[in-house]
Amino acid sequence: VSTAMSHLPKKDGAQRIVSVSAAPYDGHSFARVLESLASMGATHVEPAFIVGYTEPFDESTFSQAQARQYAAWLQEHGVRCHAFSSHIDLGRPDAVEVFKGRMDFARRIGARVINTNAAARSNERRFFANIEPLLRHAEALDMWIGLENPGDGSDNLLNTAADGPELLRRIGSPRVGLNYDAGNTISHRPGVDTVADALSALPQCLHTHVKDVRVNADGYFFTPLGQGQVGCARILQGMAATALDLSIEIPLRLHRGPDSKPSRGAWPVPLADIERVLGAALRFVDQHLANATAQATTEEAA
Repeated sequence: VSTAMSHLPKKDGAQRIVSVSAAPYDGHSFARVLESLASMGATHVEPAFIVGYTEPFDESTFSQAQARQYAAWLQEHGVRCHAFSSHIDLGRPDAVEVFKGRMDFARRIGARVINTNAAARSNERRFFANIEPLLRHAEALDMWIGLENPGDGSDNLLNTAADGPELLRRIGSPRVGLNYDAGNTISHRPGVDTVADALSALPQCLHTHVKDVRVNADGYFFTPLGQGQVGCARILQGMAATALDLSIEIPLRLHRGPDSKPSRGAWPVPLADIERVLGAALRFVDQHLANATAQATTEEAA
């Protein structure tokens, strides 16, 4: 597998960036998130502002003053920001104004990639009208927009990897690619082979999310990597042959019901539990990327 993206997001150095999403820390302060990540040796955080997925917020969250505070915390704890999650429907009437503000905030704290959903299929016409000014803003900020497949079972412009090529062709800009998440596919389109879909999505990606999910009669539950049914090890093996950056995203406070709709727990997850899962996840990702790279090198030598 190799990435066909002609212009991957710029970054310092050629090494793959492995970020950790702030989603599992839902309910904890951002300063505490960074302190925790630094203690585990994580180098990059992906802040997460997703309605229904994280604590309630409004657009005042993305002020210049707040951006300065976030940047100061990042510098204090020695953690960097490459990717930023702030999902909205880009077909909303107010999407251009709202998403531009979030892009500005993300760029001020160092992000080069901002991840979002595309749009409900019913908002298709407005999505393609809105994406034009957002592309111009991305160009001005030297940012990239990652479109992520949702997990809630709705009908989106990006339901599975098969929707990607035509969607990106119509957008027609290297500033937009996929931020594919197989951990969403398993609840969004049950029955789709998550590994096959993820591997077919990689050439369209500019970034990816990695999470695992256990499925039972009560719904979809986010688990440590390798303990669910997504096939994370095989997906990472495919990713090892690309230059793609990724984020580990394990929203431990969240689960999805049998109808795929998200539900947040009443209380934040204890930090010790979060750190145990994320520490293991960082080791899991490093191990499987390294093993796949070593195997490929051995096969080439043979």
